[in-house]
Amino acid sequence: MMKQVQKKIIIMALRAGEIMMKSGAEIYRVEDTISRICKACGIPYVEVFVTPTGIFLSLDEGGENSEMFTFLKRINGTGTDLGKISQINQFSRDFVNTDLSIEDGMKRLKEIAKSKPYNLWIRALGAALACAFFCLMFQGTLQDFVCAFAIGAASYLLSVGFEQFETNYFIKGFCCTAFAAFLALLCTAAGLGDSSGPITIGALMLFVPGVAITNAIRDFLASDMLSGLARTAEAFFIAISLATGAGVVMRLWVLFGGNIL
Repeated sequence: MMKQVQKKIIIMALRAGEIMMKSGAEIYRVEDTISRICKACGIPYVEVFVTPTGIFLSLDEGGENSEMFTFLKRINGTGTDLGKISQINQFSRDFVNTDLSIEDGMKRLKEIAKSKPYNLWIRALGAALACAFFCLMFQGTLQDFVCAFAIGAASYLLSVGFEQFETNYFIKGFCCTAFAAFLALLCTAAGLGDSSGPITIGALMLFVPGVAITNAIRDFLASDMLSGLARTAEAFFIAISLATGAGVVMRLWVLFGGNIL
């Protein structure tokens, strides 16, 4: 009977950790959440080791003859959803401080996992506004602002399409920035924009791996060196893909006789 209870606790804790990892949470936050959930169930010995690609969890009642349970959960794919991280944090607090049962906890985790972010068009509008205002920050004109707005929305929708097919983040970054750079060059060549530079940079900022860089620094500060290095490498390769995508298009544009304004 105890084994079944421990199994349910492990599944619930790992499920909470998996949602957090796939939403872009820091390593220390995931480990702390899993540990709190398990200890709230009266389990004295809990060891958690989390990497960007997996969660290791061991539970033991602490007795001499007690049996230890160890599970490994593979993490496939990652993204950014601060809303789900906040919901899991609230769930762990409620689970620790109230009489929430394991069954009800699993139902709540399923609801959190299925919850959708904002409507696609609202997200596209947000992406368009972000690109447009970044364009202004890099000395773009009002004409560039309008171009960056449209290109930002188009680039974001393209990235959503790549996510539907679980495309590698390097290819996604390369293609989206190449697409944005090509549209920026077309707009300036057609006279719709004044300079392709601010427009391209504004669209490129949408894909800068800010969360990966921030989490890498926080993991280093929390002495999680392995995950810190992994996330630093991830941010580095994403940055390379963005620069390569825009650079290749601009080079081809020049080779085919175009002028970069």
